[in-house]
Amino acid sequence: MKTVLIVEDDLVNARVFSKILTKRGGLAVKHTEDVEEVIAMARRGEADVILMDVSLAHSMYQGKPMDGIKITQLLKSDPDTNHLPVILVTAHAMEGDRENFLSQSGADGYISKPVIDHQGFVDQIKSAMGE
Repeated sequence: MKTVLIVEDDLVNARVFSKILTKRGGLAVKHTEDVEEVIAMARRGEADVILMDVSLAHSMYQGKPMDGIKITQLLKSDPDTNHLPVILVTAHAMEGDRENFLSQSGADGYISKPVIDHQGFVDQIKSAMGE
């Protein structure tokens, strides 16, 4: 079974994503907003795709605040994790945000919140995993 790692600081969003992915997608789900845990799980191959919230209010790494863009940059610059698909998830859906976030981060995809099309959400995530 494929596993989605949800990196999200809003527990309501994490629960909603989790429910959609398990019920509609038949996927396993893990959740954390701890940056060291994200990197460790990615290096150990515990996820097939990462859903990365862009705005993480509480995430710190080596004493510095980290948002989803910076975490994605870390993952994409590491030869052990750069193959792992990362899909940004954000409420920032203004004109140009998608292109800016994707080019800054090196992420593989972008989904704006709130997620309304549940099947489209699952399809996009499965597509990123090559399914």
